[in-house]
Amino acid sequence: MSDITRLPVEDMPAKSRVATYNFPGGGFLWCVATARDLTLDLPGQTADALAVIDTYLSDHGLDRTRIVKAEIVVTDHGRKPEFDAVWSAWMPAGYGPVRSFVQSVMPDGDLVEIIVTAAFPATT
Repeated sequence: MSDITRLPVEDMPAKSRVATYNFPGGGFLWCVATARDLTLDLPGQTADALAVIDTYLSDHGLDRTRIVKAEIVVTDHGRKPEFDAVWSAWMPAGYGPVRSFVQSVMPDGDLVEIIVTAAFPATT
């Protein structure tokens, strides 16, 4: 069994949507998500991308409280308050991870990309 597992991007196997690293005592899950419906506005795309992250977390026995780092990429930094409103409703109070928020050019239709690192519980 490998200590690293990956879920490759279907049309670009040189990239992964999800990667996990397991070592004695714990490990990490890294995942990236964009909205499945690119016709949505920024709050809608944010909620949709977060739902994708929920699935990745759940598939690995984790939940939002295990997220330790989040990197947010948007096409318009000025819309941060809209993102923050959706994020704040989604993230349980008291469990907010370290988070960055940057603006970048993205493929047509994509307004937000969210990358998270979540920690697996330590094993004894």
